[in-house]
Amino acid sequence: MNKKWYSPEQVEAEYKSGQTFKSGLGRRGMYEQNKINERFFAGDQWHGAQCGQDRPLLQHNVIKRIGDYKMAVVGAASVTVGYSADGIPCIADERENIRATMKDLAVGGTMDELTETEKINLVMGALSDYFRVSAERVKFEDKKSAVLRNAYISGTGVLYTYWDDRIMTGLYADEGRTTPIKGDIACQVLDIENVYFGDPNLDSVQDQPYIILAQRKRVDDIKRQMRRNRRPQDEIDSIKPDRETGYQSGDRADDEPMNSQKALVLTKLYKEWDETGEQYRVMAVEVCGKATVRKEWDTKLRLYPIAKMSWDARNNCIYGDSEVTHLIPNQIAINRANTAAAWAVMVHGMPIMLVDGDAVTGEVTNDPGQVIRVYGANGTPITFVQPPNFSPQFDNLVNSLIGNTLAQNGANDAALGNMRPDNMSAIVAVREAATMPMQMTQNRFYSFVEDVARIWADFWVCMYGKRSLHISDKNGDWYLPFDAEQYKNLLISTKIDVGAAGVWSEAQSIQTLDGLLEAGVIDAAQYLERLPKGIVPDLSGLLRDYRDRAQTPTPSASIDGTDVPTEPTQSEPIEQSRVPMDEILAQMPPEYQERWAQMTPEQQTQVLSQLQGTTI
Repeated sequence: MNKKWYSPEQVEAEYKSGQTFKSGLGRRGMYEQNKINERFFAGDQWHGAQCGQDRPLLQHNVIKRIGDYKMAVVGAASVTVGYSADGIPCIADERENIRATMKDLAVGGTMDELTETEKINLVMGALSDYFRVSAERVKFEDKKSAVLRNAYISGTGVLYTYWDDRIMTGLYADEGRTTPIKGDIACQVLDIENVYFGDPNLDSVQDQPYIILAQRKRVDDIKRQMRRNRRPQDEIDSIKPDRETGYQSGDRADDEPMNSQKALVLTKLYKEWDETGEQYRVMAVEVCGKATVRKEWDTKLRLYPIAKMSWDARNNCIYGDSEVTHLIPNQIAINRANTAAAWAVMVHGMPIMLVDGDAVTGEVTNDPGQVIRVYGANGTPITFVQPPNFSPQFDNLVNSLIGNTLAQNGANDAALGNMRPDNMSAIVAVREAATMPMQMTQNRFYSFVEDVARIWADFWVCMYGKRSLHISDKNGDWYLPFDAEQYKNLLISTKIDVGAAGVWSEAQSIQTLDGLLEAGVIDAAQYLERLPKGIVPDLSGLLRDYRDRAQTPTPSASIDGTDVPTEPTQSEPIEQSRVPMDEILAQMPPEYQERWAQMTPEQQTQVLSQLQGTTI
């Protein structure tokens, strides 16, 4: 392979080529346009305006209102990830056997009795739970929110997953616990300004010839990493701080403190193909200026560890389009109309005053009740400038601009919660109609999550080796023995299950559970386990108390010498008041009902008092 493919000079040239392409996108270029978008979203909407110091510059930030609403709708639904191995069947009987084995593994069992197919399916199912554990560790929910925000403002959100060999797993490779297992995946949200794709006209991350990541790092950290990588001392000494912040994201990047001592590091990911052109390895190299921070190395991955989400896709371009770009003209018109209306009202209430300096020698403040003495005035010493008539259409214009901008972008009153809940069904219908056009954006977000899940699985089977996976499921927290080499050659597929979102789905879930409990399909423990999180405080303690009570002997009453259970079983719903006698009789077997009919009124009264006294 030609060395220039990964030399600092070649990486620098490809980086400059990527900058040229981005600078030519749109009317202002990606860098300048995204800075403007970020300012408008954050509320700095009069940046650079020469309007004087005393004039109020009003703003009604519809961009942020629309953005917050849409990001909440797109990312609100709960997403679960499921893994499966293509070509490996899994029938119903195997699933039952796998569930039983997982219960045994949770208490120290083994997988020896499973077939190879069952072992693979068990591991794939466990990886689905392990994804949730890993997501909590890397704070994936926060990362998803940051990617969504970047996608809305700049058009594209990017998540970079990398291997951090400094992470302590708490696991050991030997029984004596002398060899700790270190290293695990870590994630970083990247600004699209700092990600350069080798073929920007190809909207596919995995088909890119190379990807360059531009990151500003402290010079001390760069030199420390170079010493760790055993780089020559002359290259280490060549690392100097720079001020290449113009191509970073947002205005705050230009305010980088001088004492931060940072330099630009370029990380290039590329594919190295074998002689046959059928197999490739994902390679990487890090450079800083003319120095190599880390020479080319094999990542051992089969996928680029980059997942992206485009808010709006553009033909023949991997970089997405931002909605903010097209909302800015409306936002400027709203701000100008608001400011003009406020200024017109102010000049009518406090008109500009003209003072005859020859007649009025004292200070004039225009304060209410001020007394001004005038000497030798031939005419009127003080007059006021009559402002032009103010058109009431300004208010209508502002309200119309705001309402139309919100409505055309799907943020109507029902969606934003600005309606009285007189007709809940109509409000839900209008809200669903407003969110329907966002289904395509939601699909792109779910595809992004699926890409992340696929990348993480690639790390697990390529980098983990032999270690135990922390599994958290209904069996508790336990560790699954995992040998990555056994699953490295499998074609692992991912499936995204999207749950319902919002308070509407929570209310519907509770209503459904209430119906199942009332019908006796589920018991109280199953009911509590399936309630939305946070509904019941100390849920685990409540479940424990319920199960302990369910294991205690059931009190009974006697009918003609035969004990009759009076407390509901675990499979029956627990009533919160005394049960009427008709319901008690209906639940009794036929032979007990016949005995009851043969009793005298005194005997029935005695049994009734026993039954009602012990019924919950």
